[in-house]
Amino acid sequence: MPVIHDSEFGDITVRRSMRASSIRISVAPNGLLRASVPTYAPLFVLRRFIKSSRPHLRKMLASQAPAYELRDGMYIGKSHKISVRGADETSVKRTGQLIVVNLAPGDKLTDPGMEKKVRTVVQAALRIEAKSHLPKRLAYLSEKLGCSYDKVRFSHASGRWGSCNSRGTISLNIALMKLPFELIDYVIIHELCHTKQMNHSPKFWSLVEAADPNYKEHRKQLKAQTPSI
Repeated sequence: MPVIHDSEFGDITVRRSMRASSIRISVAPNGLLRASVPTYAPLFVLRRFIKSSRPHLRKMLASQAPAYELRDGMYIGKSHKISVRGADETSVKRTGQLIVVNLAPGDKLTDPGMEKKVRTVVQAALRIEAKSHLPKRLAYLSEKLGCSYDKVRFSHASGRWGSCNSRGTISLNIALMKLPFELIDYVIIHELCHTKQMNHSPKFWSLVEAADPNYKEHRKQLKAQTPSI
């Protein structure tokens, strides 16, 4: 896919689509902008659209920004931790359960470019945790509730914790690993109940309540969280 560079917003991924009738811009899971444009639309039209939409794009990026700051000693998910060290060269890597951030003199963890690099490694760490924990928990709760599903997928769609389609595919956001275990279970229960009721009718919520009597409180707590990484 082509990429254009903007002086304010950085690299913007461009997706051409036969189904697109107009230009649409959204925030990708990595925090960068991505544009969907009609197949034959020239890139200068996209650049002009970006120029005229800067206030809106700034608000959109701000609304999707992670609600927490990275810091030394910070725990990530259920088993990882950030470790900041001084070094001759700046680098970020995952070593076992540590996310090691080597900072050269003058570099800071809070630098925008550095934050993006660290969050990329954080995302990879959460994906590892998600693939280890979520399928087992999904299988356990599925059997307990008498629900069946076809397969599970992992995503990092910034606005949703999970989803279930009519084919029985359950998608779970890797950012779930940031949540307490009871909220992870609530999301899984929510999606499993959709295998029986593909709606949010009273029947659906009755199924959820039978599996999670405290679902109203869990739902409230979940709304105070964000799946951004």
